[in-house]
Amino acid sequence: MHLVLAHGPRRLATAAIAALALAATLGLSGCATARTTIATTSAYIPQPTKPGTTVAYMDIRNNSKSKDQLVSATTSVGGQVSLLAPDGIRSGTRIMKVVPNLTIPAESMLRMNPNSYRLQITGAGHMQGGKDVFITLHFAHAGKVPVVALVTDPESGGGSFFLN
Repeated sequence: MHLVLAHGPRRLATAAIAALALAATLGLSGCATARTTIATTSAYIPQPTKPGTTVAYMDIRNNSKSKDQLVSATTSVGGQVSLLAPDGIRSGTRIMKVVPNLTIPAESMLRMNPNSYRLQITGAGHMQGGKDVFITLHFAHAGKVPVVALVTDPESGGGSFFLN
């Protein structure tokens, strides 16, 4: 790669504008080395069987050198989002408890699934199978992280934990 120096004020201004446009494009596309230390994958929400009440699952990767905490979440369909963690098994049933945060160690992954951590969504608006719901995760250090979660309908063959 060769660096061509611009000569004259007009060429210098054009080169500066091009450099700023490239930096903005990379930043908006997520290709820049940004402060984003949290990555999510496989986000989905089973279509509610009871209107407005369901759960959300995803994998959350903390790429930073220090731990972070998921402290809350919101959705584009409203309602209340609670953080749930396993609290043992009683009479063959997994018991979940509401927790104030979920800690994700440095350079580790937290897997939310039917047998583990999850987001519980209550009082939400309509969620239709095959449509997206936008979730904003709020972290103590990383701040807000947007997530797109597909609403799945396992009864009609839609995606589920076992298919993702």
